[in-house]
Amino acid sequence: MFCFNGGPGPTALLTAGTHGDEYEGQVALRRLVHDLGKADVRGRVIILPALNQPAVVAGRRTSPLDGGNLNRLFPGDPTGGPTSMIAHYVATELFPMADLVIDVHSGGSSLDHVAMTLARPGQDEKQAEAIRRLIKSFGAPYGAMTKGESGGASTTLYAAAEAQGIPALTTELGSGSTLSSTGLTIAEGGLRRVLRDYGIVPNMDAPEPYPTQLVRYPIASIYSPCAGLFEPFAAPGEVVACGQRAGLVHRLDDALSAPVELTFPSGGIVTFRRFPTLSSTGDALFGLMAPLDVS
Repeated sequence: MFCFNGGPGPTALLTAGTHGDEYEGQVALRRLVHDLGKADVRGRVIILPALNQPAVVAGRRTSPLDGGNLNRLFPGDPTGGPTSMIAHYVATELFPMADLVIDVHSGGSSLDHVAMTLARPGQDEKQAEAIRRLIKSFGAPYGAMTKGESGGASTTLYAAAEAQGIPALTTELGSGSTLSSTGLTIAEGGLRRVLRDYGIVPNMDAPEPYPTQLVRYPIASIYSPCAGLFEPFAAPGEVVACGQRAGLVHRLDDALSAPVELTFPSGGIVTFRRFPTLSSTGDALFGLMAPLDVS
């Protein structure tokens, strides 16, 4: 944990490595640590670039100590397993210090994901406006207000922050067990802009943000109907139509059978696509989002 305390001002809590196989945030925060050592900080920045350290060291989504998925265990339990204890520490010790929270995630080893921010809707209009401000400042290509129906719901880090009235967001950047240069650039730029825009590091250099497209997410998903080899026909960010061919699953249990054809259940923008070819029954293969009408 790194803490840069410059006196009176807001506190930003910045985390990555909640899932150990997601790297853009881990690298972006490590770089930010070096930059903040030379910066004029007017407030406080708390950084945990490897929040679930056991999972980070193992390169896994979940902890090798107890199998815990940290982003499904908030607000945690001080008498639970190691992963639940981490969640409890963040929720009870760090959240009370924070004026804003950003938890940087990526598609990890399982998903190829568009670059986007996700945030809860807020408990009232004042909090909702603060969250929208945070989304705009971070400046990812897409931004969604969501209750986490596609994963985690109220048990995620950013949901636990919202429950305490703190403006918070998470991200999805990159894909696979590697480092996306585009995702890393978006993570670095977004974090630096937030610190500048909130007056915590007022002289921080930061690139211009992307014009964020607000979206509804999720609107539909496709899951693998059987164990097989996934052959996709669409890419993240692609606009697709209802009934359009999405891909094939070549069955593992019967090489002579025709592959299972998948079609999109609705029109929308492809949010993510499964990264590994080998898929099990029930694996998420595609997710869809749709532009949000804010007129």
